[in-house]
Amino acid sequence: MFERRLYFHIDWLLLGAVVLLSLIGVAMIYSTTYITMPNGTGHANSQVWSQLYALGLGVLALLLCLAVDYRMLAEHSLFIYGSLIVLLVFVLLKGQSQMGAQRWIPIGPFHLQPSEFGRIGVALLLAMYFGENRRGARNTSDLILGGIFTIIPLVLIAKQPDLGTAVTLLPVFIGVAYLAGLRVRLLGVLALAAILAAPVAWKFALKDYQRQRMQTFVDPSQDPRGAGYQTIQARITVGSGGLTGKGFRRGTQGQLKYLPVAHNDFIFSVLAEELGFIGVLTALGLYLFVILRSLEAARLAKDRLGAYLVGGIITGFAFQVIYNVTMSAGLAPVKGITLPLMSYGGSSLIASLAGFGLILNVRMRRFTN
Repeated sequence: MFERRLYFHIDWLLLGAVVLLSLIGVAMIYSTTYITMPNGTGHANSQVWSQLYALGLGVLALLLCLAVDYRMLAEHSLFIYGSLIVLLVFVLLKGQSQMGAQRWIPIGPFHLQPSEFGRIGVALLLAMYFGENRRGARNTSDLILGGIFTIIPLVLIAKQPDLGTAVTLLPVFIGVAYLAGLRVRLLGVLALAAILAAPVAWKFALKDYQRQRMQTFVDPSQDPRGAGYQTIQARITVGSGGLTGKGFRRGTQGQLKYLPVAHNDFIFSVLAEELGFIGVLTALGLYLFVILRSLEAARLAKDRLGAYLVGGIITGFAFQVIYNVTMSAGLAPVKGITLPLMSYGGSSLIASLAGFGLILNVRMRRFTN
């Protein structure tokens, strides 16, 4: 458990940047969902309070993941992974459906989305598997088994359907496997195989709405009022911010609801409109700092297990950030990939903070026996 002397080895700069990004997210959600009454008065939407509630739970999850030795958690990684699989199966059988997707388990006022915790469960198991394996990730059979550990939850999440969240498990596998010795040549072969399999996936794996999203990304004007609407509005929202932005709660695209679900997948577009290029640089600077600081934690880790764990978590995190930002600017197809720490979503925020609790844990314990 937590030793008092470890308190002095906590990376307060990383912790502060993570909390600051979370608070910026709450502010943007407040701005986007603010309800203005006909008489000119207004009040915060319930989504803001839900996000603050999730932030409190997320901080508790971070502290828990910080207090318990990551090696102890890794030793129980198979149980954690198994629990994740059970929850994903339960979601498919008994989960709550919203907007055509079955992803949530209602727990009182809170709706748990188990898929958001998939990256942590997979990272823990892969780090334990490759960290305890003297051969690392150079052996083909080891890579295949590690791939199976990743594919099982990926398929279950994709069936909800939630292809966006499912895809974020792949960078976790690649990050851990690369640190464990995956040859770049083999990575190239896997990439080539994925490219060759793309036509088959297009025909049989993707649903009609997913194919439509890809087509309208290439040319949104094909369906400007339907599938291409979000891409067009996202580009307008980002471009309208200028250098300094329109001001907090003064963005027309977000405030007048021209951009659908702006508080969720397109929160970065709202930030760009209201805070402008300066706000974008600030947010991206914070994300870059968090990623680089986490990579440093992987480099300083006292053992391979810690390095692999941090590598897997931060690779998945970085992929989410890069994809969501490019999507918000209209430079990538629209997928259900949230911007970690900032987008609305209790499970996403709690899972992200828990992941950083593990990263802080690895860095903090680099001096222990």
